[in-house]
Amino acid sequence: MADIDNNQIAPPAAGELSTDDSQLPTDISCTLRYERNIAVRLMFDGSKYHGWQVQKSEITVAGTIEAALSRLCGHTVKVHGCGRTDAGVHAERYCFNFRTSSSIPPDRIPLAANSLLPSDIALQSAAFAPDVFDANLSCIKKEYTYRIYCSKIRDPFYTNRACFYPQKLNIDAMKRAANHFVGTHDFAAVRSVGTKTKTTVRTVHWYEIEEKGPITELRVCADGFLYNMARAMVGTLLYVSEGKIIPDALPRLLVQKNRRLTGPTAPPGGLYLTRLWHDDGYWSGDALESGFLKRFFTAGDGSHCQ
Repeated sequence: MADIDNNQIAPPAAGELSTDDSQLPTDISCTLRYERNIAVRLMFDGSKYHGWQVQKSEITVAGTIEAALSRLCGHTVKVHGCGRTDAGVHAERYCFNFRTSSSIPPDRIPLAANSLLPSDIALQSAAFAPDVFDANLSCIKKEYTYRIYCSKIRDPFYTNRACFYPQKLNIDAMKRAANHFVGTHDFAAVRSVGTKTKTTVRTVHWYEIEEKGPITELRVCADGFLYNMARAMVGTLLYVSEGKIIPDALPRLLVQKNRRLTGPTAPPGGLYLTRLWHDDGYWSGDALESGFLKRFFTAGDGSHCQ
């Protein structure tokens, strides 16, 4: 199979696919066979997309990927992501799976698909997955990181990459308040209405705040997130920093479940999906023995963090 020289390829615009078939490897066979389950890791800049989920009238990350993979595999492809992201939100780590009857080797899929995708989406790796693997159902916790650029003068290079905040943050007060998010609570007070859910109870494993020069990172890990929950938590902590909410009021606000009493929803450009965890017990012993988890998810510490 001939190598693809991405340096010589002008990438298409966001949401558009290349129409130049010469970019595809010439010796990849797309002969239809039995369906295989393929797991894919990727990253994307969500600035120009209306979130991950496919929508009829909007450009989305999933829709763009499905179009590229359908062309590559020679049949309609539907992708199943590890979760939804809002419009304008980014992912440094993301996972999806799809089924294909194409005979393309999984390790060649990222390179071939990337030649068709716009430059703000990049598939990083792909592997055969157990038939029961589902990127969403098997994901047991996620980490989101929100980045705030604290300066009186905006930096154009952080546009849509960090939230511009021209005030000094009260980090100590924010940390004290963030500790009240940790644990199992009803998070209705920090979610936007718009998506049906059976319960608004979630478990937050940690909420960390770290200053890195002009950038302040807020990292939250939970077993799941409600609609706009991560960004509403950030907005609430900004209200704490501004003195509009006292840090120890958070438990009472969560119990009251009133969205109007907490902070605003922070802008989407500062939010990144940064880490994922998948459950070992989701697969049978045969699947575990196949080494799929070890090859695809283990980050070196045995935690199976993508």
